[in-house]
Amino acid sequence: MIIHLILYLCFNQILSTMQKIYFITLLILTSCFEMNAQNSNAATDLNCGVVNISVCNIRKEGKFTSGMETQGLLGMPIKVLNHKGWYEIQTPDDYTGWVHRKAITPMTEQGLKDWNQAEKVIITAKAGTAYEKPDCNSQPVSDVVAGNRLKWIDTTDGYYKVAYPDNRIAFIPKELGMREGEWRNSISQHPDSIVKTAYSLMGVPYLWAGTSTKGVDCSGFVRTVLLMHDVIIPRDAWQQALVGQRLEIAPDCSNLEPGDLVFFGSRGTDGAKDKVSHVSFYVGNERFIHSMGDVYVSGLNPNDSLYDAYNKGRLLYANRILPYINKEKDINTTETNSYYK
Repeated sequence: MIIHLILYLCFNQILSTMQKIYFITLLILTSCFEMNAQNSNAATDLNCGVVNISVCNIRKEGKFTSGMETQGLLGMPIKVLNHKGWYEIQTPDDYTGWVHRKAITPMTEQGLKDWNQAEKVIITAKAGTAYEKPDCNSQPVSDVVAGNRLKWIDTTDGYYKVAYPDNRIAFIPKELGMREGEWRNSISQHPDSIVKTAYSLMGVPYLWAGTSTKGVDCSGFVRTVLLMHDVIIPRDAWQQALVGQRLEIAPDCSNLEPGDLVFFGSRGTDGAKDKVSHVSFYVGNERFIHSMGDVYVSGLNPNDSLYDAYNKGRLLYANRILPYINKEKDINTTETNSYYK
């Protein structure tokens, strides 16, 4: 552009009116092209991001009328794959979909690294509110749910002062969460602890593609419970059936342990693979907890008052996953998953 401007100034006196108009038009178009190129390069640099709202709906297409595929949680790192008004993103369990621009804060790779390395507050309560001031009577900034992650700034008067990915500041009552180091020291991946958390979500409504304490589908329930214990597994039931140790279920479930995943669906015929369509946690005593309408407990024994004949009729097998955390690629934690680096 500078070269074009110099040429114009040098030859201004000898150019005809039409030539001047042509030259000025060329100058404007060149300037616009360079600006668009700069903006495009800047947008290309923003190939990462962080979820910016408590629960982010991830859709099949970039429009509100499109079906929901899965969800992300506040503070979750993501990859930005495309931007056409909406953002196409990929989550730490390698799921892809489209989100509204308000749902994430795009970042450079360095920006995401800085976010990941900053001290966090992890929300452990099922639900709560962040406020403008360290006062529950002040203006709410947003809601928060279990698994949300915000940048810790300070602790004062029973509140955590935190920052959102888009740099909003808020105060969260301490009883809603823990600083990340304290949280890591407190969580347990023991089967009894996993089952206790699963029971804490009893009655949470079923929501197709839901993966938060606001609503869960069957595999989203499993994923949400495990994430509350810093375990990341694949998103869908059929994908979850591919990890861990496969177990053919004994008639009395005697070979199962609490925390095992129990799968349901239809048996393959004529050499076809089994079709997995439902998943649950085994909780002991021939019972399982799952999301189907809402989160509740069912039994596999016909003599049990909680007997579930429908799901007994489509019982497939179980997988033991807890011993394989960070030992299989697709069963990892926020300390080992590459998105959180």
